[in-house]
Amino acid sequence: MSLISLNLPKSDGNFQDHQTLGNLVGYSDTLAISQAARAFYGLTVVVTPDTRTALRLEKALPQFAGLPVQLFPDWETLPYDNFSPHQDIISARLSALFELQQGRQQILLLPINTLMQKVCPPNYLANNVLLIKKGDRFSIQKLRLQLENAGYRAVEQVLEYGEYAVRGSILDLFPMGAEEPFRLDFFDDEIDSIRTFDVDNQRTKTEIAEINLLPAHEFPTDSNGIEHFRVKFREKFGEIRREPEHIYQQVSKGILNAGIEYWQPLFFEEMASLFDYFPAQTLFITFADIQQKAEQFHQDTQNRYESRRVDPMRPLLPPSDLWFAIDEVNRWLKGYPRLTITSEKIRKSAAKMNANVANLPDIAIQSSAKEPFSAFQQFRQKFDGNILFSVESEGRRETLLDLLAPLGVKPKQVNSLDEAQGLPFSLIISPLDQGFVVETGGHGTRPYDDELNTNGENDNNYVGAGPVPARNLAIICETDLLGERVQTRREKNRKAVNPDTLIRNLAELKIGQAVVHLENGVGRYGGLTVLDAGGIKAEYLVLHYANDAKLYVPVASLHLISRYIGGADETAPLHKLGSEAWAKTRQKAAEKIRDVAAELLDVYAKRESQTGFAFAYDKAEFDQFSATFPYEETDDQKIAINAVISDMCQAKAMDRLVCGDVGFGKTEVAIRATFLAVMNHKQVVILAPTTLLAQQHYENFKDRFANYPVNVEVLSRFKTAKEQKTILQNVAEGKVDILVGTHKLLQDDVAFRDLGLLVIDEEHRFGVRQKEKIKQLRANVDILTLTATPIPRTLNMALNGMRDLSIIASPPARRLLIKTFVRQSDEMVIREAILREILRGGQVYYLHNDVATIENCAEKLAELVPEARIVIGHGQMRERELERVMSDFYHQRFNLLVCSTIIETGIDVPTANTIIIERADKFGLAQLHQLRGRVGRSHHQAYAYMLTPHPKTLTKDAEQRLEAMSTIDNLGAGFALATHDLEIRGAGELLGSEQSGQIESIGFSLYMDLLENAVKALQEGREPSLDEITQHQAEIELRVPALLPDDYLPDVNMRLSFYKRIASSENLQSLNDLKVELIDRFGLLPEATKNLFAITQLRLSAQTLGIKKIDAGIHGGYLEFKPTAQPDPMKFIALIQKQPAVYSFEGAVKFKFRLALEDNRKRLEFVENLLREVVGG
Repeated sequence: MSLISLNLPKSDGNFQDHQTLGNLVGYSDTLAISQAARAFYGLTVVVTPDTRTALRLEKALPQFAGLPVQLFPDWETLPYDNFSPHQDIISARLSALFELQQGRQQILLLPINTLMQKVCPPNYLANNVLLIKKGDRFSIQKLRLQLENAGYRAVEQVLEYGEYAVRGSILDLFPMGAEEPFRLDFFDDEIDSIRTFDVDNQRTKTEIAEINLLPAHEFPTDSNGIEHFRVKFREKFGEIRREPEHIYQQVSKGILNAGIEYWQPLFFEEMASLFDYFPAQTLFITFADIQQKAEQFHQDTQNRYESRRVDPMRPLLPPSDLWFAIDEVNRWLKGYPRLTITSEKIRKSAAKMNANVANLPDIAIQSSAKEPFSAFQQFRQKFDGNILFSVESEGRRETLLDLLAPLGVKPKQVNSLDEAQGLPFSLIISPLDQGFVVETGGHGTRPYDDELNTNGENDNNYVGAGPVPARNLAIICETDLLGERVQTRREKNRKAVNPDTLIRNLAELKIGQAVVHLENGVGRYGGLTVLDAGGIKAEYLVLHYANDAKLYVPVASLHLISRYIGGADETAPLHKLGSEAWAKTRQKAAEKIRDVAAELLDVYAKRESQTGFAFAYDKAEFDQFSATFPYEETDDQKIAINAVISDMCQAKAMDRLVCGDVGFGKTEVAIRATFLAVMNHKQVVILAPTTLLAQQHYENFKDRFANYPVNVEVLSRFKTAKEQKTILQNVAEGKVDILVGTHKLLQDDVAFRDLGLLVIDEEHRFGVRQKEKIKQLRANVDILTLTATPIPRTLNMALNGMRDLSIIASPPARRLLIKTFVRQSDEMVIREAILREILRGGQVYYLHNDVATIENCAEKLAELVPEARIVIGHGQMRERELERVMSDFYHQRFNLLVCSTIIETGIDVPTANTIIIERADKFGLAQLHQLRGRVGRSHHQAYAYMLTPHPKTLTKDAEQRLEAMSTIDNLGAGFALATHDLEIRGAGELLGSEQSGQIESIGFSLYMDLLENAVKALQEGREPSLDEITQHQAEIELRVPALLPDDYLPDVNMRLSFYKRIASSENLQSLNDLKVELIDRFGLLPEATKNLFAITQLRLSAQTLGIKKIDAGIHGGYLEFKPTAQPDPMKFIALIQKQPAVYSFEGAVKFKFRLALEDNRKRLEFVENLLREVVGG
């Protein structure tokens, strides 16, 4: 369906046409590009001024063009950077180059600076792509060698592009350019199957026939490639330095330094241009401003080359070796048909025309107006044509349909523009966010006639522009109706973060770490070892105790082991084996835990009996407000919002804790709750720990309630005494609906007319007196507490029902990881980090936590980075001055803020994406995590630099903290960092600080297990006994080999993780799931592993029967029951009557069997059958 009138450029051999299309207002460039690409039979290359435009088109074009759309991305590093591009980017680039060689009709998007870049020659890819098919004959070793030559990295578990792992007859592989990783299963030297698998759970999905294996880099890294680099390097730079850190010496050893891409030309005889990949049948669509952007990029590159060429360890290639000049690019472009597009209206000529497009008038919904939809209704009545609504997601579609329903507008959902043809109202899910009107009735029927009007103005607004023929099309985006854009962030197929998985991954034990054995106390982990007892091999966990004592724990008993979290590993209180100390410690802790459980139940009962206000919920009104949220909610956010609204609608007083990592959207939960309260004519208080955070909350709430008759005020030290008095008076009279502030709100002179909701941000940061005041308020108002303190799932379970808890563990869509570097303080590192950020238009936090010397620090930075606009902010400044500084930084008047930890909470500056922390060794883990969370709030790659003095001066504790920060850059890392001080902080917040002593003595995990058991017993009306609290599983001794052999699962940590998961299985279903997972990931189970599963299954059966121990050997064995067990005596009597020579009782708790059981398999089967007999008969 051709909507926009355009003259396509023609090609007749020697002459190449160049047309220009103007007046592409709104996002109509998407439509013009789509039409041109569909009409042209070949490759369409769209050259954008920047990456942002390319990303926008990548999302929007597929629905409109109906063709494959591929982005050839920029490296996203600065010229001559010390960083290599992310593996995802290299994968996308290689994939795009490979696709170009296939000659398909498609659209290729690329920014102008990427078109200027020199790339690997086409023959490099052609000669280095390997096609692997099911049934191919290959030895695993041969394939492994080919992968290494292609630059793939050997790992234990495949998670990213360019990785592979070998386990027995299975090879896992994540090829560059592939959407998913693959698992190759070999039978001898033949590929038996190729299946895709899930990176998250490592389980296979679908079987496929073949895969294309692209190289892992844009240059060769095998021995020939490295030798070529050496020769070319010597030709280029002459004399070679001998220092091992020199780039030449590093590459010679096969080490590819970060930023190696900027020496890429040395790996080839000659570099190529992207034009070498484009077929003759190629149409170029270029934006009008690419020339200016190219010249600016060339200048920036030259400047960086001059400033960085001084490093003797990294001699640089000149820009002409890495990029083509724009004049050269323009010369090549002349050899292809070309269409230049612009939003400006242009003067008409043979090669220039204006698109038949107009801006939409203002049709935004005015929530506070008497007739909110009047502007839209007016447009509908005047407009003669079809309307296509565009929303960004399914969730937004529902919101829009609800908004339109009262108007009688029911658009039909379509998947493409073609489907919308002929429909008066239709709706498409697409990322367009600026609408426009297309006149499809041909030229001359409207007075905008492809010319500027007589005043030389671009008079192209639709309303009042004259009569419009039928079949016009108006594309209306949600932005046009709701007045605000749904913010989206870049996404790379990242799944929601599972906090449990993060904790488990982090909890992989390292030699020397402290663990707790339920019966023997705190010891140190000494690794796994295989012992041979009477010809039976079994694997054991080695634990070291006080006085060099060792304990060998069978892997089947790993459920008795938990990680010790209660202090530093080196200060963990090691127990003596066989002494009474541990039993006493455990007894004491159990008694205390019983009291805590009782107290929790008491709190719960009191809360249940408190009556609160049941808020009325108007769905239409609430949905209309929710639609103004400028981001797409995460699943966890939706669950938390629903839980809060549900709580508020009940007559019981709400007391909910919403816990989520820094920047995961807790504030929006509070905003929705506030809306419900004010719509019920109740007042709301937002309590923040710092003035700056209060100010930020005030601005957020003011902004969100701007279109509603709601009065928002802030009470903080930024207000004068007179202003404070007026605000308090208005609060008492009920003229203020939402009051934001710090602990000042807890003063006695603050009186409310009708308080309905109290929102507390980071309660743990308030003092004791303030907390007492909050407790008094809790009696009769709904309370919503927000915290970034990660609450582990164990704690959540133990407190189930004690306090309502919502966890937001999934990050907002399209947020990139924060790259974290621990570096010795160095001026070059600091300058480089600041420049990288400000050259891409961003802002930097520089944290210097000493107010006395902060001025000196700012002066030094001004000398070091004269390009930066510097401002200082700290807590000891006058209130007004600090407010001005933060406001100026927020509005980008400055791009470098030298500050104290005042930024730790609150201030949300989306354009600040680099933070530099001086003396990072002096901060705690929680604080570092909180500070790092100030950046990374947009789709840009964020950087955090932890600067330290010389590594030798660091304490071991500081080293470990910094190591944790640099290794855990996962989103949702707050949950992974839930070990050590964060976990203790979370417990203290909910249980009270006096419990931390008990946690230190027995470890956090065990403490929480015991607490959960005690709460359960008290809820059931029983007094918890220590035996019940510390109940453990049946002991099984069958003298059969039961282990995961190291040739089946070589990685020790992974083996340990599986042992723990098998031992901790609570039912047959979870055990079978584990069995399927092992077969899927590592191949068929060896005999010893089958035995391990069989024994675990027996343990589960024994548990339900109350059996304490099962012992069986070659001459028979026995079942030993717990004294409290109540088996059915008739089942046992029947067995004895049937075979008196085999079965007998010994005392009250032992049931014996005597018979020959020499065969291992037979012994297992006998015990399985025996248990089946006594359970089910």
